[in-house]
Amino acid sequence: MAEAAGKPLLIELGVEELPIAAVDTLAEAFLNAVRKGLETRHFGIGSEHHGRTPQFYCSPRRLAAYLPWVSSKQDDVHTKVLGPAVSIGLDAAGQPTAALRGFAAKIGVAVESLTREMTDKGERFVYVSEDVGQPLTALLPEILAEALKALPIAKPMRWGDHDFSFVRPLHWLVILFGETVIETELMGIRSGRQSRGHRFHHDKPVWIADADGYVEALRAAHVLADPAERRARIRSEVARAAAEVDRLPHLDDALLDQIANLTEWPVAIVCSFDRYFVSVPEEALIATMVTNQKFVPLLENYTPDLATIGLDADPSEVQGQRLSNLFIGVANVESRDPAQIRHGYERVIRPRFADAMFFWNQDLRELPLSQRQEALKAVTDQPALGSLWDKSVRVAELARVIANRVGADAAQAAHAASLAKCDLLTRMVGEFPELQGVMGRTYALAQGEPADVAHALDEVYMPRQAGDGIAPSPLGRVLAVAERVDTLAGLFAIGGKPGGAKDPYALRRAALGLARTLIEGGLQLDTRGLLLEALDAIPEGAFAAGLKPGRGGKPDKSDKSDEPGAAPAPDSGARRAALAAELELFILERLRGYYAEQGFAAGLFDAVAAVAPTSLFDFDRRLRALAAFMRRPESAALAAANKRVANILRKQAEEAGGAAVAINAALFEAPAERALGDALAAARHSSAAAVACHDYAGALESLAALEAPVARFFDDVMVLADDPAVRANRLALLAGLQAAFNAIADIARV
Repeated sequence: MAEAAGKPLLIELGVEELPIAAVDTLAEAFLNAVRKGLETRHFGIGSEHHGRTPQFYCSPRRLAAYLPWVSSKQDDVHTKVLGPAVSIGLDAAGQPTAALRGFAAKIGVAVESLTREMTDKGERFVYVSEDVGQPLTALLPEILAEALKALPIAKPMRWGDHDFSFVRPLHWLVILFGETVIETELMGIRSGRQSRGHRFHHDKPVWIADADGYVEALRAAHVLADPAERRARIRSEVARAAAEVDRLPHLDDALLDQIANLTEWPVAIVCSFDRYFVSVPEEALIATMVTNQKFVPLLENYTPDLATIGLDADPSEVQGQRLSNLFIGVANVESRDPAQIRHGYERVIRPRFADAMFFWNQDLRELPLSQRQEALKAVTDQPALGSLWDKSVRVAELARVIANRVGADAAQAAHAASLAKCDLLTRMVGEFPELQGVMGRTYALAQGEPADVAHALDEVYMPRQAGDGIAPSPLGRVLAVAERVDTLAGLFAIGGKPGGAKDPYALRRAALGLARTLIEGGLQLDTRGLLLEALDAIPEGAFAAGLKPGRGGKPDKSDKSDEPGAAPAPDSGARRAALAAELELFILERLRGYYAEQGFAAGLFDAVAAVAPTSLFDFDRRLRALAAFMRRPESAALAAANKRVANILRKQAEEAGGAAVAINAALFEAPAERALGDALAAARHSSAAAVACHDYAGALESLAALEAPVARFFDDVMVLADDPAVRANRLALLAGLQAAFNAIADIARV
């Protein structure tokens, strides 16, 4: 019966060309908002029907939501509210009491509309209502209006002399419930079943017979409304075109998304540019093609001239890929004369490359990176933290200290850190900010800096985004850590801690990048100590500005420390210590998601966090060892026993009992406690040696042997004995058991 009462629902908004970065986001948000509006009004929605699932569709000129099954009317809502007992609701004369009148007023009905019902607690007054559901056709207009208001539109626009606004002007509206049009008006446009096809291939209305036929009808009109299908076609077209010229396409997901949101019927066309431009660093040419024109660069395999690298070199070790003088433009039309489109693409890229070549040559003719450092004094990002020169000095000192601790070249680390910001002053980075670091490396190599230093200027920013690898070289890792520690310390000092969903300085990304570099790079560094050293280098004025963490740098008006009689503000050392602790927690919290993505349970993370390892690399080793241990058959029993031990010791501490300072074997009475004492002594000896070597897997292996003695102890021994000395000794034995495990992780939390 329910099956016959529902049909597929399609809503399409036809608009002028959308911002490419917003197409997918708006389409998905539109589907979710429509679905939410239906659900809150108690319309049935099928998650799957006849092999179809809810889907958003989109292109540069449309946003659409498709639901495979929606009920034709709301569910009827049956409401029953129990009121007071009849004996309480009526007085001796049978008149309503204040209790009954209050109940009726609370639910907004007259006393006379209440009925009586016998319950297991006697006869009671009851309010019963039956709300008959309204049809979808009556409520969909308001659902649609709510959905549009909920869309994340940063800058809505107005058009004509209308009062309404939207992301772009609306030109057509399709609303189909099965094969039936749901009539309404939105922003001056009446709904119907006529969509529109490709602007050039099918510049006329497209008749949509029913909701299920939407995608096929548009495909016949040269519009791929399914974003996944459009992306697949782009990949196929690019691969086809690249194969024709035996080249390799440089097409990442970000570029694919942009091309998909610029086209409705993508067609790849191979183009070329003068080889003269290949003398410019290929990163700059690629940035020009991708950022400005959304072209796909093509790479070629090559082997360098052996004369330039030594005749003894093995060609198989030096083969690689480099930018060719070919690229692919993805047109939004299947032209009968593709040469004209090719000519247009080649014509627009030429002046862009000429600019890049000019920037490159001018930057090389002017000051080398080492002579641009003085100019950093005039560049300020956060006034309270000083200039970029000041930041470079702080990072260089941190890099020197870190390098000494991890065995890297301290002089090279300090030198590389002093150069790391200099490429910001070049013309190339001024035009292409995303090349910061890349151009630093390129200019440094061209100007004779050591290769390790040059590459570190690029690696300092790794990982740049989620999924990227960390800096590959030891020197690059040192710089990456120093840069991020200084950034986090400085911005926390001036109150820039992220709040809610806002993170204007990308500090969450910086914290995760720092943690990943320490862990994946195998850097055994004291996290709290490193943060304190970074905070010590932050100017005192940054702390004295009256700012409160989490306020984004705004003055804290709640600070009353200057008022007469107010408590004195914490001293500099105390403020820095508090910030270091807050920063350490902030960094650790970023790792929750990092480890969750790798399949580690939250309880494992909490168990290691509870013992507060000093280094994140050590944290990682403990976590992996604990995860392996928890797969052992005896682990569950030991975890449960540790939880029981923790509860006993906590309760005794609350009752001012406590355990003896040391275990006294002479006070053992039962064989089970003597056996546990002997086993614990042996296990602690071997596990302590393993912990000292950071062999946490070995330490847990030693402690695993305690499962049987612990189980026997709890079966045979009364911990809270009448004799105070025996009781204290048994508590000391349990405290020793807990301490042995807590030297690695608090497994009671697992």
